[in-house]
Amino acid sequence: MSGIKKLAGQTLWYGVPTIAYRFLGYIMNMALPFFIDLPEDTADLVQVYAMIPFLNALYAYGMETAYFKFSQSHDKSTLYSTLSISLFSSTIFFSILLLFLKGDITSIAHLNNHPEYVLWMIGILAIDNLNTLPFAKLRQENRPKMYAFARVAAIFTNIGVVVFFLVIVPAFLKSHPQSFIANYYNPHFGIGYYLVGNIIENIVTLVILQKELRQIKFKFNFPLWKEVIKYSAPLIIVGLGGMINDVLSRLIYRHVVDLPEQQANHEAGIFANIFRLALLTTIMIQAFRMAAEPFFFNQSKNENAQRTYARVMKFFVIACCYMFLFIALFLDFFKWFFSTFANKNWVEGFGAIPILALGNVFLGIYYNLSIWYKLTNKNTYGAIITIVGAIITIVLNIILIPVLHYYGAAIATFSCYLFMMVCSYFLGQKHYPVPYNVRKILGYISLVVLLYVIHLTLTYFIKDVLWFSISSGILLILIFTKFVGKTESKDLGALPFLNKFYPKR
Repeated sequence: MSGIKKLAGQTLWYGVPTIAYRFLGYIMNMALPFFIDLPEDTADLVQVYAMIPFLNALYAYGMETAYFKFSQSHDKSTLYSTLSISLFSSTIFFSILLLFLKGDITSIAHLNNHPEYVLWMIGILAIDNLNTLPFAKLRQENRPKMYAFARVAAIFTNIGVVVFFLVIVPAFLKSHPQSFIANYYNPHFGIGYYLVGNIIENIVTLVILQKELRQIKFKFNFPLWKEVIKYSAPLIIVGLGGMINDVLSRLIYRHVVDLPEQQANHEAGIFANIFRLALLTTIMIQAFRMAAEPFFFNQSKNENAQRTYARVMKFFVIACCYMFLFIALFLDFFKWFFSTFANKNWVEGFGAIPILALGNVFLGIYYNLSIWYKLTNKNTYGAIITIVGAIITIVLNIILIPVLHYYGAAIATFSCYLFMMVCSYFLGQKHYPVPYNVRKILGYISLVVLLYVIHLTLTYFIKDVLWFSISSGILLILIFTKFVGKTESKDLGALPFLNKFYPKR
């Protein structure tokens, strides 16, 4: 269990700042309904933030994973400098290309009311990409404290900028309309200041990571670069396909929903809000990935590596199940919160959230499973799985969104991630067998779905009683906790902190 303890400790270190970073960013995005009454007014910003992850996968082209892989067998200094020079050069190229295509992007994305969003988007992509390898270096060298500081400082900067421009400045100018600040503030830019906050966040991160940036030497090892590109080329497809699966529903929603423009924008804004709530699941997944990817590569040479991977998967699924229950069982609380403090329009389609949340659990399991093709240099399989998943996503979104609206988009996401998870498992067992406890994993997932159905049934008969919905949700989570504790008492007793509650017998 020593490997699990190490990963648990690293996940805690990476997890706390990542959860803080994601959660604070999430809270800031969730604040949109409190700044904006009409969901359709957020549609353009939603469109930009749907494009950023997709383009980011192109900008990074698998360099992060390649760094973890090749740092096991090559000189780290040479590797870091070579990949950094490659990434800097490609960032300049892609940014210039996007600038030339600015008009086309504005037209295709229907951003004619806010063409300046495209310029801010390019700036965000360029600067954020320069931070990719410095962060990877911190993770590979097991320096989570510096990683934590950079992440948390950056997100607080972002929040500060957004609050300053959307709350403090408007309030100040009401009482001081002649202030010099009025010359630098554009009230019509509105929630576009979210993009300003994002780009300043990336600049602050770049400054904090300057020590890592200064370690880049102007030495480019071309044979090593060719070897890395050969390894990472399929990961470009994996990254792009993964982003299609992740953001396509938000990217194309208002283009395929077959409604008048204002109503289409309204539903696009609503669906983005639904998606943000479901993304609570992925906060934990992202925290885990920060520690897990370098950990998996470092463990790959150990004799019991596969057994360690299997145990990691089991605990990961348990953690994901808790996140699913938290979202699904307290959905009535979220409805009450938005209805009370924002606009009732924002709670439309909340019934689709559990479908999206469970789909994200499958995505997390897929991330764990995907280690087999990364370790065995069979990234082409990962590309194929992702391409087929992307096809499923595209086809189902186009078919289902016009008919089922929010639920159609949720079902498309769920179906895609379910396919990718199942396909990766069977291929992985063929090429790199890992003794996953499939019975337990399926049992935990089935149990949380059953608990959700029980809660849904109870609240169907006792409607609109918030205290009952919350208290019954807490009770069902306690039942799941009791079941996990009884089933996993031996392994839980070997983990730090939890061993106080599950002492060895």
